[in-house]
Amino acid sequence: MSAFVLALVAGALTGLALGALGGGGSVLAVPALVYLLGLAPAAAATASLVVVTVTSATALIGHARAGTVRGKHGLLFALAGLGPAAVGGAVSARLPAGVL
Repeated sequence: MSAFVLALVAGALTGLALGALGGGGSVLAVPALVYLLGLAPAAAATASLVVVTVTSATALIGHARAGTVRGKHGLLFALAGLGPAAVGGAVSARLPAGVL
């Protein structure tokens, strides 16, 4: 199977899980990108952020239209995660790929 087709299949399955469960896309995307497509762990983590951001933003539109989004809570949650995410990114940049 070509890398392109493999990427489409893995992406579709990740999107399906994200849409059905509302989260967890990175848990599926990173291993798929590393083991199926051969990306380095750091590159896979970055790519998964893009994938999950686009997928989540797309789902957000539908939920916002349905009136099920609690914007204040989501914003507070996101703001609380910024600092720890920066620390995690700095730490992971210093770890060997095998450890990561």
